[in-house]
Parts: sequence; C-alpha cells; structure tokens
Amino acid sequence: MSLSSQSKLSLPLLPVFLLVIAMISIQSGASLAKSLFPLVGAQGITSLRLGIGTLILFVIFKPWRMRFTAGSRMPLLVYGLALGGMNFLFYLSLKTVPLGIAVALEFTGPLAVAMFSSRRLIDFLWVGLAVLGLAFLLPLGKSVDSIDLFGAACALGAGACWAIYIISGQKAGGNHGPGTVAIGSLIAALVFCPIGVAYNGMALFSPAILPIALAVAILSTALPYSLEMVALTRLPARTFGTLMSLEPALAAISGLIFLNEYLTLIQWSALGCIIAASIGATLTIKAKPKIEELT
Repeated sequence: MSLSSQSKLSLPLLPVFLLVIAMISIQSGASLAKSLFPLVGAQGITSLRLGIGTLILFVIFKPWRMRFTAGSRMPLLVYGLALGGMNFLFYLSLKTVPLGIAVALEFTGPLAVAMFSSRRLIDFLWVGLAVLGLAFLLPLGKSVDSIDLFGAACALGAGACWAIYIISGQKAGGNHGPGTVAIGSLIAALVFCPIGVAYNGMALFSPAILPIALAVAILSTALPYSLEMVALTRLPARTFGTLMSLEPALAAISGLIFLNEYLTLIQWSALGCIIAASIGATLTIKAKPKIEELT
C-alpha cells in the first residue's frame, strides 16, 4: 500500500482521535478539580475555571471583533447562564457523587435533546434504557451503595443546563460563530465568579491554588474546546454524538485512576444502560442535530 493510500485512510481517524483526547482531557480536568474541593469548594473551582478559562478563550477566539444585534443578545445570554449553571451544578455534584456517575446523570440532558428531536417507536427503547440506568443510579432504595440524593439532583440539574446550553448554543453560535463560547464563558464568569470570591475571599488567589486552577482551566476548557472545534468541522453530527456517548465511561475510568473511586457492578451496569441509550439515540435519530458539546 502506498504512502498516499495510508494517508487517505488515516485522515478520517484524525478527528476521532482528537475527540477522544478532548474527552480524556475534560475528565482529567474534572478529577484534578475535585482535588481542590477541600481548599476552595465547588464555588471556588467554578470561579477559577470560568475566570481563567474565559481569559484563555478570549486569546484563542478574539471575540472583541464580533458584532452584536438586539435580536441575538437573548440567546447569547441564555447560553452563557446555562454554561455557568452547568459547571456550577456539576462541581457541586462531584462533592458527594463519583465522577463517572455524575457525568452519566449529567449526560441525560443531551440525551433528552436527542429524544425530543424524534418521535419514532424505537426512541422509547432508548428512553427505557436511560430510565433503567437512572433507576439503578438514583438513591431510591435502601442499598448501602446508593448515591447521595442532593449530589444526584445537582448532576441532573447540570444535565438540564446542558440541554439548554445545546439549544441556545445552536442559535447563538449560528449568529456569532466559534467566538460564541468566549462570550458565553464571559457571561458565566460575571455571574458565578463573584460567588466563589464571596465564599473563599482572597484565599481563592493563593499561589498554591492558582497553578492547579490553571491546569484545570487548560484541561477542562482551552484544550478540549479547541480539539472539539476541529473535530466538529470534520465529523458528521451523528458520529460526533456517538463518540460523546463514551464520556461517562471515560469519566468512570478517570475517577478510578485519579480519585480511587470504585463503582459496584450495578453502577457499572447502570452506566452501560445510559451509554447504550445515548449511542442508540444518536445512531437512529432521523434529523441531524447540530451537536455542540463545549463543557
């Protein structure tokens, strides 16, 4: 086989590889963020990620060149608030819920968006699988392995914000292009950074914390957002959504490696149900939704 033939075969795999790296980066950043909770809490890490991440995104996307019309401001505002709420609630959930399970619960948001975009009989199968997974994960029984109710509620709330983020992001992104994420991040930072400062005071700017916070911002924001932007332009929406369905499993593996978070067989089975529902919904959906996952 010639070198040119090998090159042609490898080109379709490049965006897939970049997307997998982006997902690993996001979950590694989440694991690192959780290690800061004893120092600054979920409020502080949300503020640090949004604040530092916004600065990095401004350098990358240069949003000051964008022009805003009166009709485009509301979707942008909703997008920014959803972005901030998604981050804040997700980090709150990580205080008491293992990383893999928190991501699985949060992933019900994008799954709901996919479900509501189609009305076919097969969609009920994916809804049933997702509900089955949630039934195993949510602490409705009396098992000692049950998940903290408040943490689970925060993760589901983050999923609701993620759904709003996708819907509003499609409209805002259509109006403003890739720079939308920088403006949305700025809006989120303006709302949620003061909460972290009020909660932690000047301790938030401790030299011992800032290097780790910078790493979290790069791993959770700058690197994955940039890689996803490249992948989104080279992959069909269906392929992109299917690959993103692997994120809960990668989160569980990341939690196992970096945080020593061991899941039970039932919890792994629940993750499998949610992942299968997400993959199935993505593969069988009729319409081709524009999926933009920038968390």
